Amino acid sequence: MPLIVREATLGDIPQIHQYIKDLAKFEKALEEAVLTEEDLKESFFTNSPQVYCLVSELDNVVTGIAIWHLNYSTWLGKHGIYLEDLYVDPKYRGQGHGKALLVRLAKICLDRGYPRLQWWVLDWNKSAIDFYHSIGAHAMDEWTVFRVSGNELRKLANTEN
Repeated sequence: MPLIVREATLGDIPQIHQYIKDLAKFEKALEEAVLTEEDLKESFFTNSPQVYCLVSELDNVVTGIAIWHLNYSTWLGKHGIYLEDLYVDPKYRGQGHGKALLVRLAKICLDRGYPRLQWWVLDWNKSAIDFYHSIGAHAMDEWTVFRVSGNELRKLANTEN
């Protein structure tokens, strides 16, 4: 059977959950990945989901995932796709599975009139960076990511001005 890319189904949830945990472990942040399979069901399969998942599959085995949601560019006045997670089982890396997931996301962008597809990558993940360069992606090195979470988020939310 050929490699296919398709939308995730409820039956894929356990494998998606495992791949997210595997990715978090690879990124040295396993303790931060506290999601449950129920969280994924609620995220992907509500009446109006805000996050989506594609899976790559070979011989009825899910080999990778691409979890994404919409973002928005005020400068372009258009939505785009933000790729939250791209993960391919190490057994299937280098065989086109990650590229197939990105190709499908690029097609979704073009079909819907979205002018861009973007994501983050850890600066030490050289193999991923090399792969992204090979498909024509460009690093946005002049930007710095900021985040407020945990206690800082609660403190900010309770700030009165």
